[in-house]
Amino acid sequence: MSTLRDLLAAGRERGVYSAAAWSVGDAGATLDRGWTGTRSRTGPALDGSEVWDLASVTKPVVGLAVMALVDEGALRLDDTVGDHLAAYRGGDKAEVTVRQLLAHTSGIPGQVPLYRDHPTRASLLEAIRLLPLTAAPGTRVQYSSQGFILLGLVAGAAAGQPLDALVQRLVCGPLGMTGTGFRPDAAARQRAVATEDCPWRGRVVVGEVHDENAVVLGGVAAHAGLFAPLTDMERLGRSLAGGARELLRPGTFAEMTTVHSEGLGLRRCLAWQGQDPSGSPAGDSFGPRAYGHTGFTGTSVWVDPATGRYVVLLTNRVHPSRAGDGIVAVRRDVHAAAAALAPADGAARR
Repeated sequence: MSTLRDLLAAGRERGVYSAAAWSVGDAGATLDRGWTGTRSRTGPALDGSEVWDLASVTKPVVGLAVMALVDEGALRLDDTVGDHLAAYRGGDKAEVTVRQLLAHTSGIPGQVPLYRDHPTRASLLEAIRLLPLTAAPGTRVQYSSQGFILLGLVAGAAAGQPLDALVQRLVCGPLGMTGTGFRPDAAARQRAVATEDCPWRGRVVVGEVHDENAVVLGGVAAHAGLFAPLTDMERLGRSLAGGARELLRPGTFAEMTTVHSEGLGLRRCLAWQGQDPSGSPAGDSFGPRAYGHTGFTGTSVWVDPATGRYVVLLTNRVHPSRAGDGIVAVRRDVHAAAAALAPADGAARR
């Protein structure tokens, strides 16, 4: 049994989640992968085909699509919201740039439960338009799902294409991520890992996006909503570890994975979290140029350019309840164990 399997099986025994899957590797080799647990507390054992709610790991996948639009010339990082969305012209978000939305320096507050008072897509989007800024754009990092919802609107307007189609064309298609997408169909829902016993919905959520604002938006949003199996997340991890050459020009990818918030508190790249000196979800086992992203449901992907290593971790830590923070220690232990794995020499090539 691998160290990672032991760690993740122990997390299940402690009640942190019912299910976990993982993959560690580089651009050409898988060093360790597997799964443990059950799809729900009383559900069937995992077999590796499961579909996971990625939650905020949706953000960097959408970010890759946005950067691909930059490569196509359909969008520029210094374009403003007002350049692409007429309804925002003259308002406090008109001059917010695509770069600021990607780096969470837009000043748009995040983690706002707008779904409670805005039960339709139109009313929720209007609430975002009217949501007052809590900082001047470009002055501090403030993690903002609402900012990413707005980014998705900008990207769709720039490309003249719905967000789900953009992600498929610019990310999932080129990487062969055939099982990844918004709004899983009936077959995918049958393989979905359970998330929360949701008080708002009055039931255990399975195969439907966990994030309530994303539910109101119809399941397609730039901040949350993607579902994926482990095999597809491995494809993403390998691509990132190799410089995402299937998706972006080298200079564009370098721009995306460079910190754009120095001196503003947290280190943020474009749609990625940089490696903070302390408090990083990946702990201190990865180098200073490492980047990644976590998802509220218990998912994450992290990459260390210094070693060329990626780590994918998928759990349902919100099942049956979002209460508890045991995933914090699990994530750090997993990344420490992943960093300690022997190099790819002799590893099974995939």
